[in-house]
Amino acid sequence: MKTLDLATFLGIIGAFGLMGYAIMSGSGLEVFIDYQALFVVTGGTFGALLVHYPLRDVANAFSVGKNAFLYREAAPNEVMAMLLDYATRARKEGLLALEQATNEASDNFLAKGLQMAADGYEPDVLRDTLDREIEYIEDRHEKGAEIFSSLGMYAPAMGMVGTLIGLVQMLQTLEDPSTIGPAMAMALLTTLYGSVMANVIFIPMSGKLKNKSKAEVLKKSLVLEGMKSILLGENPRIMEQKLHAFLAPKQRESASNKRKR
Repeated sequence: MKTLDLATFLGIIGAFGLMGYAIMSGSGLEVFIDYQALFVVTGGTFGALLVHYPLRDVANAFSVGKNAFLYREAAPNEVMAMLLDYATRARKEGLLALEQATNEASDNFLAKGLQMAADGYEPDVLRDTLDREIEYIEDRHEKGAEIFSSLGMYAPAMGMVGTLIGLVQMLQTLEDPSTIGPAMAMALLTTLYGSVMANVIFIPMSGKLKNKSKAEVLKKSLVLEGMKSILLGENPRIMEQKLHAFLAPKQRESASNKRKR
C-alpha cells in the first residue's frame, strides 16, 4: 500500500507559497499572469520533449512520476523482519507453507519470490529471474527520472526563447511606448516561468524519483537475498547476519526487535 509523501507536498506548497507571499507583498499576483508567456514555455517544453522521446516513454514517465508524491510503507527493516519470519516458518513447516504467505504479501515482487520458493525452484533460477526483474525496474525508473530531468533542461531554454520573442516585439514597436511594457513583461515572465518549472517541479521530481528508485531496488535486493537463503535452507540466524548488510546500524536493531515481537 502506498501513502502520500508529505515532504514532496510540503516542498512544493512551501516554495510556491513563499513566492506567492513575495509577489503579493509587492505589486500583486495579476501582474505575474501572462497566458501568452505560459503557452510559449509549456508548449515549447513539452513539444521538445516529444521530439526527444517516444510518446510511450513520455506516458510511462508520468506514470512513474506519481511515485514522487507517494511512497511504500514497508521500510527495509520491516521487510527483513518478514523474511526472517518466513524463513522460520519454512524450516518448521516446509517450503509449501510459504504458499499461504504469498496471499498475505502486499508487495508483488515479494509474493513472486515466495511463490517461486513454494514451487521448489532452484536458488539459481530464482536469483536469475528476480535479478532480471530488478534490472527492468531500474531501467524503467531511470528513464522516468531522465525525462523529468530533460523537462528541467528544456523549460529554462524555452523561457529564454520567449524572452527573445518579447524583445523582438518590443524593438519592432519602439515608436509606440504603450507596447513596450507588455512586450517586456512577456519577455521577463517567460524566463520566470521556465525557471520556476525547472527548479521547483521538474528537477526536484527527477531527484526524488532517483532516490526512491534506489530505495526500492535496495528492498528488492534484500528480498532476493532473503528468498535465496530460504531456498538454501539456511538457519534464520545466519540469514539475519547476511541481510544486515542491506541495513543501516539503527535499522538492524529495529529489525531484530520487530522479529522478537
